Amino acid sequence: MTSATIMLMLAVFGASCVEAVEALTIVLASGTTRGWRSAMEGTAAAVVVLGVLVGAVGVPLVHYVPIDALRVAVGALLLVLGLSWLRKAILRASGHKAKHDEDAIYQETAASLRADKGVRGRRDAAGFVVAFKGVLLEGMEVVLIVVSLGASQHALGDASAAAAAAVALVSAVGLVVSRQLSAVPENTIKTVVGIMLTSFGLFWTGEGAGVHWPGSDLAIPVLVGVFGAVTAGAVTLLKTQAPAPSPQHLDPAHLDPAHLDPAHLDPAHLDPAHLDPAHLDPAHADGRGAS
Repeated sequence: MTSATIMLMLAVFGASCVEAVEALTIVLASGTTRGWRSAMEGTAAAVVVLGVLVGAVGVPLVHYVPIDALRVAVGALLLVLGLSWLRKAILRASGHKAKHDEDAIYQETAASLRADKGVRGRRDAAGFVVAFKGVLLEGMEVVLIVVSLGASQHALGDASAAAAAAVALVSAVGLVVSRQLSAVPENTIKTVVGIMLTSFGLFWTGEGAGVHWPGSDLAIPVLVGVFGAVTAGAVTLLKTQAPAPSPQHLDPAHLDPAHLDPAHLDPAHLDPAHLDPAHLDPAHADGRGAS
């Protein structure tokens, strides 16, 4: 097994772990609110569809498309996908974008399913559809990565095995930790996978275009290191330029009264019961009250 194949399997495994966690969140919400039978049937149906897509799209690409043309097309696709993951990961790591909150997604999905009428524990259409759609949509990105990486390296079987291992691992862990999915370092995994996808994309685009990389496949770890350093630098730079909190997000409980402007105080809101007579100015007293 070459270093390129090992890197490929690690990239597919990491990407599949991220998408599997997101799909598992939806399946757990569906199962706990609408019944596990419907959620499991929806999940199984989606997995079958995804497996058919890998075979229907991946196998013809491997056998019938010229390798150089395939690597240019796949490399460009991986560059777009990898840079997209990297951009979001950098923004989240630097505080410019909210991190993916699996607990919040679980609560939102569960609340939506509870609001829908249905009998829990039986075959339920809403639970089936939500689980099927969640697994299918998250799995489509895995299929894209598996087909792209596997076909361009003629390692569709290795890529599929790595994806299956990731899904099995996440499913087993999910059964143990239940809803504690927020503990998964999803942004870190996305950062690493984004770096690897971008590196593979650049490498295969170059190879398909006729570029001879120094060291052949050994150039991939070098590209990973370069993109890793650039990512770390971008996060550090953006942390120094974190946006100031918006005024509407300020907590009134933490406002300092000493910083309030007396010129903007409304006299109508002053409480006479708290006025100190000793501080009243006799020069401004009303003479109508004098004897």
